[in-house]
Amino acid sequence: MTPSAIAYRGRFAPSPTGPLHFGSLVAALASYCDARAAGGQWLLRIEDVDTPRSRAGAEEAIVAALARCGFVWDGPILRQSQRQAIYADALERLRAAGAIFDCTCTRRDLESAPMGAAGERVYPGTCRDGLPQSLTTRSTRARCAQRLRVDSDVVTFVDLLQGPQRQDLASEVGDFVVRRSDGLFAYQLAVVVDDALQEISTVVRGADLLASTPRQILLQRRLQLPAPEYLHVPVAIGSTGEKLSKQTQARALPENPLPALLAAWRFLDQPMPEAAPATVADFLAFATRAWSRVRLPPVPMLPAPRGG
Repeated sequence: MTPSAIAYRGRFAPSPTGPLHFGSLVAALASYCDARAAGGQWLLRIEDVDTPRSRAGAEEAIVAALARCGFVWDGPILRQSQRQAIYADALERLRAAGAIFDCTCTRRDLESAPMGAAGERVYPGTCRDGLPQSLTTRSTRARCAQRLRVDSDVVTFVDLLQGPQRQDLASEVGDFVVRRSDGLFAYQLAVVVDDALQEISTVVRGADLLASTPRQILLQRRLQLPAPEYLHVPVAIGSTGEKLSKQTQARALPENPLPALLAAWRFLDQPMPEAAPATVADFLAFATRAWSRVRLPPVPMLPAPRGG
């Protein structure tokens, strides 16, 4: 099934590592407006597969902030932490196809590996032909990560905003982790499985995830899953040039979100209303009607407004 064969289904998928901030609001607003302008559905997924990074109360704070912003999602909230069996099944399918292998390499082991274009270490293939005999005990295997084999895979796709994309996975990424050594499933695997099972037709998200999209497309191919369309909007950066995030202590959204919504709308270079909207509902009604992909800035990052 291809994206054009099903109705538009979009999603917003925050990680519960802190409160909603201006940078995440930009992604939420873009994905919401793109879905509603197309008459489609908009789903909410909590990407808490990385449980050690999840913060107590963060999910509740994010959901409450989205509600204050007037966003209404279709169907129940999906939580990755409750879907381990589904990810395990996908991993087993990859294993049965000979597409993954055990890896004992640590970050320290990879410190001398070359840096790829995306700013990550390129895996040198240390364990892809088998673990050393001294490391094949059951206890060692239990601590192994699992990596997807990357051969001569070159992934090309056309982003709806950023245009044609090409990545030589072998030279720029290498074999990549789909299950970590601590037993947690990697984001790349979880997001691919969830997008397929939720029949997501169009993924609208920040351009900081553009470089990982080819990995997700390769996983879709290996698992014989449909590929959604992708639209990567600019990410908001602070005065130091870093992406606004919970890790950089980006400010939580204020109790009255209307000014922040208008700032996010302006950040996306969308047409401003002739008269200032009185309520969040008024703004979203206008935004759904006025949304324009053509006006989006086709750049990966932009400075956040002051106070963002």
